[in-house]
Amino acid sequence: MAAEEQKIAESLVRRGLSIATVESATGGLMAVRLTSVPGASEFFRGGLITYHNEIKLRLAGVKYETLMNYGAVSAQVAEEMAAGGRRTLGVDICLSDTGIAGPGGETSAKPVGLFYIGLATPEGTWSRKFIFKGDRDKNRESAAAAALKWAAEYLGNFKGS
Repeated sequence: MAAEEQKIAESLVRRGLSIATVESATGGLMAVRLTSVPGASEFFRGGLITYHNEIKLRLAGVKYETLMNYGAVSAQVAEEMAAGGRRTLGVDICLSDTGIAGPGGETSAKPVGLFYIGLATPEGTWSRKFIFKGDRDKNRESAAAAALKWAAEYLGNFKGS
């Protein structure tokens, strides 16, 4: 278990907050890392793996128009996934990811290693763009690590209860 997960766990438990994940390209890696913390049921409510666009639409609340206008790998979809997951799973904080892990799937505008991470909180919903330079497994691991680092940063600055 990495330090990020422990920081997240301690902060969530201390504040009585909950977290969930909505994952695409990481395929559940964020959830695996969060549930590696003993007592994770105190703060982790669940996760959705929304690999296929149909599932993003049906379970994560992504709008069809958003997928058509921006594509699955976009800031807009990452934000809708996080916000939709927060609503669907009834949590305080939700992390999401969408990306191109590789080795295929790239376009001239969207290279292998491109990921968008979403974060939905009581204060708002945001996304961050990353381009990782590893192989498929490394890109997925890097995306999960970046998402958890962002959650730990957010909780470190959180002014709520």
